[in-house]
Amino acid sequence: MENIKFTIIGAGNIGGAVAQGFLKTGKIKASNIFITDQRPQPLEEFKKNGVNTGNNNLEFSKKGDVIIVAVKPYLVKQVLEEIKPALKPNNLLVIIAAGISISDIEETVGKMPIFRTMPNTAISIQESMTCISEANSTKEQQNLIIDIFNLLGKAVYINENLMDADTVLGSCGTAFALRYLRASMEAGIEIGFSADLAQTIAAQTALGAAKLILESGRHPEQEIDRVTTPKGITIVGLNEMEHNGYSSSIIKGIVTAYNKVKK
Repeated sequence: MENIKFTIIGAGNIGGAVAQGFLKTGKIKASNIFITDQRPQPLEEFKKNGVNTGNNNLEFSKKGDVIIVAVKPYLVKQVLEEIKPALKPNNLLVIIAAGISISDIEETVGKMPIFRTMPNTAISIQESMTCISEANSTKEQQNLIIDIFNLLGKAVYINENLMDADTVLGSCGTAFALRYLRASMEAGIEIGFSADLAQTIAAQTALGAAKLILESGRHPEQEIDRVTTPKGITIVGLNEMEHNGYSSSIIKGIVTAYNKVKK
């Protein structure tokens, strides 16, 4: 993997996060990363770190083995038209954009190895949840792409018809989780902690809870049962949250966001 060259088109929230994640792995050389953006400011830090930077999408696409397009959905077709002359049959094309299907991509670039991916912004610290769907690729190519994204967190292949759902659960889900942390932190301040300490306690507690599920494979309710005791503090807090629609509001928020994607 250390000899593979990566072109990243778009240095915004996700494209920039992917590049940052690559650098932090220590397994991808800065000199093998080529990142473009039409704005100079997002590229400044990457240039300082030895990454190749510029604004010519076509020229930089000629340099990459893996071409990652990480721009706003309405710009994807325009960018693909622009870089199409540079694409070679052995390139792996990775698209990071909501609502763009593989068939949409094929209409512009034709049949080639295409990977539709949806990471989240935690990719910059190698903790993303990335779902991937693919077309026209070999098993070897599929293994390479999932190995790349596993460097940046956890990656899984899913059917393409679930990609819109993953956009909500895995990508928007970061914001939903952070809103819980903000509320928990504010409650911590109300019961006596400083803002900094409340943030640390809330964040580490959420991290530990997530790792319990990921590493044990147990259902969340099993872990909840281990914390709650008859007439205890935890169950009183949980019941009060549920009386006020805690679980229901989360479910409704996720479903509402999904319906927005489908429109």
